Amino acid sequence: MSQTLKSPTDFLNNVIGRPVIVKLNSGVNYRGTLACLDGYMNIALENTEEYVNGTLKNRYGDCFIRGNNVQYISAAK
Repeated sequence: MSQTLKSPTDFLNNVIGRPVIVKLNSGVNYRGTLACLDGYMNIALENTEEYVNGTLKNRYGDCFIRGNNVQYISAAK
């Protein structure tokens, strides 16, 4: 990325439509395309994969994650 991001909101707006990794408080990771999110950090992902202890467990078309379960969102490489 050539631009400097100034806030978490800038980062989140920049990754909409791109692959992300969402880690939950339980330690489960979801990888998918960020479709949208709201001010409560509720997240909608498309083409989602669920990883438990680093192992692929499930694949979902669309996935909704409640914001209070989210530990972090990272841009996938």
